[in-house]
Amino acid sequence: MRTPSSATRAFVLAIDFGGTKIALGTADSEGRILESARLDTEAPRGAGQAVERALDAANELSTRTAGRCVGVAAVTPGVVRPDRVLLAPNVPGWGELSLAAALQDGLGVAQAEVANDVKAAALAEARWGNLQGADPGVLLSLGTGVAAGIVAGGEVLEGANGAAGEIGYNLRTPTGGAGAADGRAPLEEVVGGRAIGERGSLLLGGAIDAAKLFERDDAAARSLIESTLAELSMHVANLAILLDPQRIAVGGGLMSSSDVIMPTLAERLRSAVPFAPELVPARFVHDGPLRGAVALALDAAAPSEVSR
Repeated sequence: MRTPSSATRAFVLAIDFGGTKIALGTADSEGRILESARLDTEAPRGAGQAVERALDAANELSTRTAGRCVGVAAVTPGVVRPDRVLLAPNVPGWGELSLAAALQDGLGVAQAEVANDVKAAALAEARWGNLQGADPGVLLSLGTGVAAGIVAGGEVLEGANGAAGEIGYNLRTPTGGAGAADGRAPLEEVVGGRAIGERGSLLLGGAIDAAKLFERDDAAARSLIESTLAELSMHVANLAILLDPQRIAVGGGLMSSSDVIMPTLAERLRSAVPFAPELVPARFVHDGPLRGAVALALDAAAPSEVSR
């Protein structure tokens, strides 16, 4: 069999729109990344500029990749609808985006797949990563936001409204407090990466992000991290009690502090869950959503196009 030349090689284009960064990549038919790029989201400047800069970078990346682009997919926090993105508060204006249409127009393609970032990352872990063979399996994503992707029977659970696994909306107290109806995400507002940084900045009287807070050794910082992880681990244990997963893989930006996070989660799972699942780092710790977008683009491309 003749190996296709780079000029005729089929590739797909994937984009991960995150709250703090935008990751882009092209990949071959086996899901291997060929070319990649990364941008700051610059969230305070709004959704429009983020999409525009991502489209410019995507077109440049496609030009740099030798071959034919046969599929495009993007992932984003929230629940994707044809004309909007629900439950995506981190970038002003993101909820009003018709993201698939913007990608199709900006990239000159007939079709662009758009899906939730954590569910896509769970797909990548189930297909190529550390949830292979796990049934059920859970991808716990700890980043700017907090969410879970649930894999059962080889499929990622969407839920009736596409919101399965949105644990950032979990309630923290039995009575009172604002919730989803008020546009609030109670758990995420305490244990999400952005929230940890904001709380640390208020506590310490100066700007600090979550990564730096985990590194500090003073009593105030340690107390905040310990209480945050205690609350997070309670919700993860309750999720494990509900689902009885075989394995939980943990990914996302906060895993840069995995030496602190993983032991805390493991201890709570051992002590609280009747049948404690295996707890492992995700294979794609920091680029799971991008890898998931690659999987979606490959699935959407015609088999004859991908194999050529």
